[in-house]
Amino acid sequence: MLALLLAQAAADSAASPFGGQNSMFFLIAIFFAIFYFIIIRPQQKQQKEHATYLASLKKGDEIVTTGGIVGRIDKVVDGTYLVEIANNVKVRVVKGQVSGPFVNTPETPGSSAATVEEKK
Repeated sequence: MLALLLAQAAADSAASPFGGQNSMFFLIAIFFAIFYFIIIRPQQKQQKEHATYLASLKKGDEIVTTGGIVGRIDKVVDGTYLVEIANNVKVRVVKGQVSGPFVNTPETPGSSAATVEEKK
C-alpha cells in the first residue's frame, strides 16, 4: 500500500508544473525577487534620499532630530551640527540623528498652543 502511494506521488510530481527540484528553485527565485522589489529596493532609495538631504543642510535650515528636538542649524562642522533650540541655547547634534526638515503644521482646535493664543 505504501509503495503504491509513493509511486502515485512521484507520478503526480512529475506531471505537475511546480513539482520538480528545478521548479522549487524557480519559486524561491520569484519570492526573492518580490521581496527585493517590495522591501529592499524602496528602503535603499529612501536611505539614499536621506543621505543627500543631510549633505545639503546648511546654516539656517530648521530640522527635527530623531529624539523630537526642533531647532535651527547655527553651524555645520564635519560630523555634527550646532543647533540652536532656543535663544542662546545650542546643542551639538550628530548628522545621523537628524530625522528631517521641520514642517510647521497648523494647530488643531483645542490643542494647548491654540488655547494659549486665544487667552491672550
